[in-house]
Amino acid sequence: MSRHERPEADQPVATPAPGAQPPAPKGRKKRILGGLALAALLAGGYEGWQWWSEGRFLVTTDDAYVQADLSLISAKITGYVAEIPVAANQHVRAGDVLLRIDDGDYRIALDQAQARLAELSTTLARIDAQVAAAESTVVQAEAQLAASEAVLIAARTSAERARGLAARRVTSQADLDDANEALATAEANRNAAQAAITGATAQVEVLKAQRAEAAATRRELELAVAQVQRDLDFTTLRAPFDGTVANIAIKGGELVSAGARLAAVVPDRGLYVEANLKETQLAEIRPGQTARLSVDALEGHEIEGRVVSVAPATGAVFSLLPAENATGNFTKIVQRVPVRIALPEGTPGLRAGLSVEVAIDTRTGPHETTGAAD
Repeated sequence: MSRHERPEADQPVATPAPGAQPPAPKGRKKRILGGLALAALLAGGYEGWQWWSEGRFLVTTDDAYVQADLSLISAKITGYVAEIPVAANQHVRAGDVLLRIDDGDYRIALDQAQARLAELSTTLARIDAQVAAAESTVVQAEAQLAASEAVLIAARTSAERARGLAARRVTSQADLDDANEALATAEANRNAAQAAITGATAQVEVLKAQRAEAAATRRELELAVAQVQRDLDFTTLRAPFDGTVANIAIKGGELVSAGARLAAVVPDRGLYVEANLKETQLAEIRPGQTARLSVDALEGHEIEGRVVSVAPATGAVFSLLPAENATGNFTKIVQRVPVRIALPEGTPGLRAGLSVEVAIDTRTGPHETTGAAD
């Protein structure tokens, strides 16, 4: 035996440390790895079965939010804030007072308009009385004309008789002259009566024209009173529906101008989800389909909604500055289309603006038929 083949007599032998586990046998490792592989295979098979039986029919997105048709409370008139009887996040009923603007100037303007209207009403009453008096004058003139006509007829008869008697020399020339004079006087009185009727009638027409003008002015004053009354009513801002007051942007004593945004009211009802789907996901989306909604704020609570409508254009079309793609440098970006999903009424815990994960089941709802019957 050579020197290299001889065992070293003084070489130390390795001994296991106290408490250390002995190395696992190779068979045990194989069983563990086999179990892990089997578990992975089962999990993959389950996920595959889930996708095949359900997942491939779901259109999902996490670009979705709870929305509400909230009302922005704005001032229609200018004035100083007199009172804010509500606080932020306070629940209100439809018609509750949200804010009052000082109404002193508008009350004075209303009193002035009403005073002018009352004065014009008095003027109209006076004109009506004048019209009645003028019409009475016309009636009186017509009666005088009838009397003068009767006198004229009698005078003509007397004049003709006097002329006949004078021709036969039965009466004197003086009697004939008196008859002719009476006839001329009767004709003059008849003409005067006709002129009086014409004048009285003209006066009636003038007074009626004045009344029509005053009536038009009265309509203008009535509209002025209504306008001032509306302005006075606008000094009190009320809740348009049941909801919660939020985002109060004014304090008492501040001057507000017309159109200034003062607060917002979020409705109690009518919340919905707006899901922004990619344009490549819209082929199977139809109104009436069922949507599974997972709201981030409601952990573990799934809500079932219903697709109501699909927007007629992408969100980029309605943006303040739409993209201009007719340029030399173009990068295609997948567009998103808003889809409105109705929520069941009375779902607790929902707030406008909350994030939602949406899964629309394309197997539900109406389906389009392709093909016509022969």
